[in-house]
Order: sequence, then C-alpha cells, then structure tokens
Amino acid sequence: MDTEVVNPWASDQSVDIERLHAEFGIERIETVTDLLPETPDFIRRGIVFGHRDYHQIANAIRTNEPFNVMTGFMPSGHPHLGHLMVMKEVVWHVQQGGRGFICIADREAHAVRNLSWEQCRKYGDEYLSCLYALGYHGETYEQSSNRVVQDLAFEASAKVNFSELSAIYGFTPDTDIGHAMSVLTQVADILHPQVNEEPAPTVVPVGLDQDPHIRLTRGVAHKLRMFTVEDRDTHVSVRSKEAPEEAMEAVHKAFKGSKRYEGHIDITGVPLDVVKKTVRAIERTHGGYGFVTPSATFHRFMPGLTGGKMSSSIPESIIGFYEDDKKVTKKIMSALTGGRMTLQEQKELGGEADKCPVFLLNLFHMVSDDAELAEIRRKCMAGELMCGQCKKETAARVLAFLDEFREKMAVVADQIRSEKSCL
Repeated sequence: MDTEVVNPWASDQSVDIERLHAEFGIERIETVTDLLPETPDFIRRGIVFGHRDYHQIANAIRTNEPFNVMTGFMPSGHPHLGHLMVMKEVVWHVQQGGRGFICIADREAHAVRNLSWEQCRKYGDEYLSCLYALGYHGETYEQSSNRVVQDLAFEASAKVNFSELSAIYGFTPDTDIGHAMSVLTQVADILHPQVNEEPAPTVVPVGLDQDPHIRLTRGVAHKLRMFTVEDRDTHVSVRSKEAPEEAMEAVHKAFKGSKRYEGHIDITGVPLDVVKKTVRAIERTHGGYGFVTPSATFHRFMPGLTGGKMSSSIPESIIGFYEDDKKVTKKIMSALTGGRMTLQEQKELGGEADKCPVFLLNLFHMVSDDAELAEIRRKCMAGELMCGQCKKETAARVLAFLDEFREKMAVVADQIRSEKSCL
C-alpha cells in the first residue's frame, strides 16, 4: 500500500479497509466483541472496524483489571463533528473503568501546521471542552508542557532511525527534523501512561490514518524492554535484551526451579501471564520501563457533507460545534446525498443510504436507537423517504444536539481552567 495514502497528514483518506486487514495485520473487530460485557453502538454499527491487540483491553474490562485509554488531538482548528467519534470512544472506555489520558498535540500542530503556540492553546481548550461535555474525566496535558513525555520522546529517539521513519511515513531528505520529532513525541504520548503508574494495557482509539503511529509505537515499546517473554509450549523462555546482570539474576531467583543459560532463562510450571507480570516488575525495579505493548481500535471516517473526509480545510464539509444554527442548517440542506437523479427514480429505485453522508451522520451520532435508524434506512432504500425530508429531520436532530452540547461545554469551561491551574 502506498505510504502517501496511509499517513496522518494526507488529505485523501480513501483507503481500502480490506487491504488494511490483509496487508497490515489489523484484525477485524468481530474477533473480540464476544469478550466485551457490552457492545457499544460504535462497534455494533460497524464504525469501529478493526483493532490491534484489543484482546487485552476486552479482558481487562471483563475482569475489572487496570487499563488505560489514551488518544490525542492536533489543535489545528476548531473541533467539529468529525472529531466526535474518537471522543465518544475514549469516554466509553473511561466509563468501563479505564484511566483516561488526553494529549493536546500542540508540538505537532506547531511543527506540521505552523500554528502559533497561542492558537494551539486556544483550539486545545475547545477540544477539552467537548470531551468534558461528553463526560470525560482523567488526565489532560499539552505536549509542550509535559516533561515526562519530552524525556520519553528522547529515549524513543534512540530506538528509531530516519530510514524507519521514511519507510513508515514516506519522509524524504526534505522533511524537517521538527516533523520527525513530533512523531517521536506521539510515541511518548502513547507510552507515557505507563511511566508513573504500574504498566497496564493501553488502548488508543484512532482513525485508520493513524496506524503508522501505532505500528511505530508498538515497535518502540518492544525495543525499550529489558526482556522478551515467550511461550515455548513446554516452558516459558525469558530472553535478555541487554538486561543488566542483576536483573537477570533477579528473574532466575524469582522462579524456583528455573534454568539459567547464556542470555535466557527457562521457566516451567508457571502460567505465562504470571511470568510476564513478574518480569515486568523486575524490569521496573532495575530502572526499566516494563511497557505493555499498546493496543488500538480503528474507526471509519464519517464522510463530509460534500463527500470525502470531513475536514476543516473544506469548510462546507464540516459541522463545527461553535457554528451558527442557520449556517449548520444551510450546510445540511445543501449536502450531498445518496439519492437518485430524479424524484421518480428515487421512488422507484430507492436511495443509497449506506453511501449517503446525511444518513451516515445519523448512523454515527444523531440517532441513538437502532430500530429508529433501521427504519430510516428502510424507508430511504424503499423510496418512501425523500432526501429533502430526510435532510430537514436530520437538521432538526443536529440543532437539538448542538444546543444541548454547547450548554454543557459552557459549564465545563471552568473545569478546564481549574485543571490547567494545577499543572
């Protein structure tokens, strides 16, 4: 797959999801849904389509074990409905018992979009208002003010070379170092929830364009480990990755009857998860990180009102949380649809709901009841619901949502100021 297509900064995100499964190893979300005690609508409706190593998160939810949920937002403009899905995913995971971590990627916005630091702060506060209005609670921070992240980015930089960044992101000799450093900062963002707390599984809900960050971070997490723990059927093998002698000896002593060899220790009669937890604790005691390799979920993009991706660079494609009601209504009434060329064809052939940005707006966010959504889809495809009527009904739902949401954002503004004053 062309790296120019799957990268976090491309304007064209028309990616073949089947190829992502086949070529990049993103697993289908259906492989883990049975592990969850409840299935949220964004999984049930196929919005979240894939994952990397989400089994450990689903197990943590089911058994009430610690886990983290972390994601970031690049404050390159005002937040809009295109950002809402990942916010809802974060909030849902927090409600399931996860510890929340939200990064405002101001360094990335400054390096990649050339925004001033003041603009980054302003837009960042707007993103946080949206999150808190949805019910988020947890840690929030700006990359430029988090020393733990900055130090961890430096450690990560020693494990990555420019050839690897070029292979993953398509960087060229003309790519500036600030851009490369913003990538390593995001690696640190994903890993930092495990630095000051006991290492735990961490899920990063992202759009499919962010998979390069996930792949890079999973590789760095592995490289920063002192040991590799492998299941060999008859035993568990703990292999050193330049671990200090005292750490090797501590692992050997921790498991009675273990056999120590040059560079590895074999353990029998102990479950793999117990060995992993013990080895991770020993790493931490001897100055290592003991990272649990992070997981990710991947969601489809909500299409813009004009077709393609909903993007701030195409103002008519988005619905901003701060936009005036008349402007929002005009955008929806002018939106591209899955309707036919003529009214007669619409009645005879029905609309193409699954290709319609207006219907998908309802599917993603505006209709919470599955039965109601199914009836809208049926009527559209049966030729009973015309596009004009559907647009009017959708506009009413959007305005009602925005009215309530703006009130909540106004209420949480003080909470954001309070959080920042404690930093």
